[in-house]
Amino acid sequence: MAKEFASKADLGEKKISFVKLGEGCYGYTAEGDPNSGVIIGDDYVMVIEAQATPKMAKDVIKKIRTVTDKPIKYLVLTHYHAVRVLGASEYNAEEIIMSRKTNEMVEERGKQDWDSEFERFPRLFRGHESIPGLTHPTIVFEDKLTLDLGNKKVEIIHAGEGHTRGDSVIWVPDEKVLFAGDLVEYGATPYCGDAQLKNWPITLQRLSDMKPKAMVPGRGEALTNPVECQEAILMTSDYVTMLYQQALLSVTRGESLKKCYNALMKSMTPRFGDWVIFEHCMPFNVTRAYDEASGISHPRIWTDKRDIEMWNELNS
Repeated sequence: MAKEFASKADLGEKKISFVKLGEGCYGYTAEGDPNSGVIIGDDYVMVIEAQATPKMAKDVIKKIRTVTDKPIKYLVLTHYHAVRVLGASEYNAEEIIMSRKTNEMVEERGKQDWDSEFERFPRLFRGHESIPGLTHPTIVFEDKLTLDLGNKKVEIIHAGEGHTRGDSVIWVPDEKVLFAGDLVEYGATPYCGDAQLKNWPITLQRLSDMKPKAMVPGRGEALTNPVECQEAILMTSDYVTMLYQQALLSVTRGESLKKCYNALMKSMTPRFGDWVIFEHCMPFNVTRAYDEASGISHPRIWTDKRDIEMWNELNS
């Protein structure tokens, strides 16, 4: 029996949690679905990650309104993937913030990625007909942007490449709370289809050095103590390091992508196979690792057509 494509068969509802991590800092999580973050100052609210559709964003806003009625002024998008950004219009935020490299990804591959992810994750695109179009920033920054939400300083940092080339993290220094985007996962498989795998562990070390006391990862539960934060960073680093190093070995041996995939599934499943979306991610992840190990530094664009062709090749 053929393996169901990506997450098409994942249609069950997830339990939503809204967890306080520090004064004015909250994590919105959903059992391994994409997370969002919320930071509340005396004057304004900042939301981190928009969700995939305006309908999905409504629930984030509903949770915010249980703790504050302050205006949502800022929406920060840590990177470009459709499931993270296409719900942006629902927030009516005054400013939408991305790094320059993330904005370049929107311009380069925005629509193709949208079509690709829609086919992979139908459940996450509930209400997709209400998406008005691609999400574009009103503020683009290079390395770091500091904002004041009213007695609440927030730093938006492009700490380095990893999950994509444009990743940002959001740091609340007074609380030592980190919103890590998909640079860090917890009990969930890192998606590496657009990754910079050689650089990812270096970026993760920078996050480790920040010594967060609490964290919202891209997927997985909100982390409420320093030990869990370091564990999440280390586990993510272990996964992406093993993925890339074994793909590099396979390429060096002159093995095919299919043989590389089979070897990585055999070696990585015992250690990581129980992580959320493992079966979904591995074909995309191995393909990108094989490409990068072969010298393709700039990730090839995924399309709904390329996705299916790759999936069928590796799962035949």
